Amino acid sequence: MTKTASSRILLGGAPEGFDARLLARELEKGAPVLHIARDDKRMEAMRAALAVMAPGAVVLDFPAWDCLPYDRVSPNPEISARRMATLAALAGGLSGPFVLLTTVNAATQRIPSRAAVSGASFSARLGDRVDEARLRAFLANMGFSPVSTVAEPGDCAFRGGIVDIFPPGHPGPVRLDFFGDTLDGLRRFDAETQRTVEKLTAIDLSPVSEVLLDEASITRFRQNYRVEFGAGGAEDPLYEAVSAGRKHQGMEHWLGFFHDRL
Repeated sequence: MTKTASSRILLGGAPEGFDARLLARELEKGAPVLHIARDDKRMEAMRAALAVMAPGAVVLDFPAWDCLPYDRVSPNPEISARRMATLAALAGGLSGPFVLLTTVNAATQRIPSRAAVSGASFSARLGDRVDEARLRAFLANMGFSPVSTVAEPGDCAFRGGIVDIFPPGHPGPVRLDFFGDTLDGLRRFDAETQRTVEKLTAIDLSPVSEVLLDEASITRFRQNYRVEFGAGGAEDPLYEAVSAGRKHQGMEHWLGFFHDRL
């Protein structure tokens, strides 16, 4: 244990199993606790242990991508959704102590800035007037995938006056019922049975991907891409897809091209 000048306490070398008790003890002091596990297996083990040692604790997780750097495939959508849900929660601010679980790989990877995450949000309450075009644009820019039936985080479906969205960080999809442009109904439902699980009064949406495909990000990507690879790269499928505002497999590995800073 080392106590730094900034009054932060660093813990290391604790035996597996006892480390959860140490985290619970630090959490009782009223300050946030960050736990960096060596891999995903140990992170999940810590989550299970905290459920016993500190059952009432607020626990966030920030997993690493499940692909190699500059791979031709994107990270698993569920992992991306969990990461963005945690970043949105941290950017928005949390009242009270919490535990943040992450891994060495995740902690050493660059991520979007707090300002970028904070500015990428959408909120609506029952009775609000919602511009459908703005909602569609938000979902497309924030990485949501249009599907016929929502099944996993990051999916969305438009059917007349009904919009189904599976937001990152939520236990299930949410159905928005519109009367004209007024949000008339809002409920969480089971994706398999379509039955209502919970009635809601408001919904807050955060990005599902660390790549934001808004106009500014697309312009920034195009400029950075041409500087790095020249005009000849315009025939690259990745360049063509991003220029058209479409998602493309592996685009997350070019994160630095989309953001001013990470």
